[in-house]
Amino acid sequence: MKIVIAPDSFKGSLTALEAALAIEKGIKKVLPEAETVLVPVADGGEGTADSLVAATNGRFVDVVVKGPLLEPVRAAYGILGDQETCVIEMATASGLNLIAPEKRNPLFTTTFGTGELIKKALDDGCRNFILAIGGSATNDGGAGMLQALGMKLLDSDGKPVGFGGGELSRIAAIDESEFDARIAEAKFLIATDVQNPLIGVNGASHVFGPQKGATLEMVKVLDRNLAHWADLIEVKTGIRLHEKPGAGAAGGIGGAFQAFFPAVTKRGIDLVMEYTKLGEKLEGAKCIFTGEGQTDFQTASGKTPMGVAQEAKKHGQIPVFILAGSVGSGIDQLYEHGIHSVHSIINAPMTLQEAMDRGAELLEQAAEQVMRTYLASIL
Repeated sequence: MKIVIAPDSFKGSLTALEAALAIEKGIKKVLPEAETVLVPVADGGEGTADSLVAATNGRFVDVVVKGPLLEPVRAAYGILGDQETCVIEMATASGLNLIAPEKRNPLFTTTFGTGELIKKALDDGCRNFILAIGGSATNDGGAGMLQALGMKLLDSDGKPVGFGGGELSRIAAIDESEFDARIAEAKFLIATDVQNPLIGVNGASHVFGPQKGATLEMVKVLDRNLAHWADLIEVKTGIRLHEKPGAGAAGGIGGAFQAFFPAVTKRGIDLVMEYTKLGEKLEGAKCIFTGEGQTDFQTASGKTPMGVAQEAKKHGQIPVFILAGSVGSGIDQLYEHGIHSVHSIINAPMTLQEAMDRGAELLEQAAEQVMRTYLASIL
């Protein structure tokens, strides 16, 4: 029996590969002779670079850049197996995971380090880029990234403004005279499943600001600042980002790519499935195991299990099982898209930290029980 195992990472607990290995171990307890095909995947967030580099036999280049609060952090970008394509996970330089919860404040956090990663890759000769922009700590509209690449953002006195979403209101002029000319020679593929506009109640600040440390008052300030930033960009480029789908991704960096880069956007899971050749590997599979840290109503918007299920439907009615660290509301809609069942791996009362520490063990146990149930249903 061929079984495909295609989970995302379980943030803070397991990489996608570690999750796949734990699931495989549980399946093999029930069916030692099973042909298991492991395809660690991601949806444009954490683990995207790992997945693409592994799938193409690529390599990583370590770089020290400025973190979201301008402290030095060790980041990396991947060079895919074609030796031409660079993949950057924004979160490695500007990610929420780099800041202690009590220090999170999107008025100050910056995307400068992401710009530094792009610049270093350009210096190394890269001209084809994949940017995975999930997991950011920022709400600066991509201004920091642009500053790192030579763009001057000037106040009313003609002096450079500082960094972070709180500084956007001080910008009076955008000077592109020293913006890295190599950007125009390159191609940028932006991996994201976020279609939020830049501003408004569905925009970057209101929807994602609170999880990055913004209070209600901060959200209002950040939204006004992004509106001011968008006004300046529209005057400068003729591109209106205010209501543009995807412009609000990663605190507005999606809009910066749309306005100043030769960039196109693709759903993260679709990109990863293309590079990992998941579709080919599903041929002949009898069932599929996927998973993520939390499955809820957001899963249907294009997260890993949804993408896997949609791909599976192209190959017939292959049962798709989700193993999740936790199961939230709104999962009923998933069953309309080819997902057979959703299972929490938590098997007893425990703290979040204990669940994360025991992630591999719990995944293995859950996979074993789901496999036993599935075998009973087909025998």
